[in-house]
Amino acid sequence: MTPAIFHRNIKVNGLNVFYREAGPADAPTLLLLHGFPSSSRQYVKLMEALADRYHLVAPDYPGFGLSDAPAATEFAYSFDSLTDVVEGFCQALGLDRFVAYLFDFGAPVGLRLAERHPEWVAGLVIQNGNAYEEGLSPMARDLVALRPGRPGAEEAVMGILTAEVTRMQYLGGTREPERIAPEGWLLDQHFLDLPGRKAIQVDLALDYHRNVERYPAWQAWLRQHRPPALVVWGRNDAFFPAAGAEAYLRDLPEAELHLLDTGHFALEEEVDFIAARMAAFVDGLRLRPAAAR
Repeated sequence: MTPAIFHRNIKVNGLNVFYREAGPADAPTLLLLHGFPSSSRQYVKLMEALADRYHLVAPDYPGFGLSDAPAATEFAYSFDSLTDVVEGFCQALGLDRFVAYLFDFGAPVGLRLAERHPEWVAGLVIQNGNAYEEGLSPMARDLVALRPGRPGAEEAVMGILTAEVTRMQYLGGTREPERIAPEGWLLDQHFLDLPGRKAIQVDLALDYHRNVERYPAWQAWLRQHRPPALVVWGRNDAFFPAAGAEAYLRDLPEAELHLLDTGHFALEEEVDFIAARMAAFVDGLRLRPAAAR
């Protein structure tokens, strides 16, 4: 029988945050941080695969999925502000020890969270979540170079918020694109097309350069704290190539690394492999149940 996934809402910093939750509350917790332009929906299959053994929690950031999306005049969209909400979300739910899954936007959010609360991080699962210069493709470097107020910057970001680009983020680099269900990119595009949502993504894209500026600090954090890490990476990612995965081994030489023959949204094609490696990884950490902490 498929484990139940519960769909909940909680107020954080005055905003309604939607999240999915599954598994026993007293089991080791996995915090699943989604990417662009997705939401917690991307983790449904992973949650179904692991909910019999672990407590899984996946929030939607403000401006994504089913969480509130206030206008930029009411909420300053930046990676710092997304982290503020995720931090408040963890505090509201009492999540103070977990393995964090860092995918795409989830890497800059999760690494900021780790800087603020290293004691919360029992381990990292890193999937196409970049923290190294060599992990930026030429396409990604062009986007990182965009700045607020620079002529053409907003138009360049708007050019990647189309249905065609969203679809190719899912299909690009996959072995069997005809097996990738269209619901993923269709739902992502539905949310992108809601009033005001594209302006939110423009603000975040023009803030992305601040993540790259923080790469040296995050690398230093990894060297200092040496969190146990599992790196699983779609090697055919058009944005974050495999060199970004391999770079983690410089600062985390004991990390487990798997380069997978798929694209950016690796869970769409490799959920069974990733779930199995995650289970072995989390079990190896021997985390105490929540009730025993």
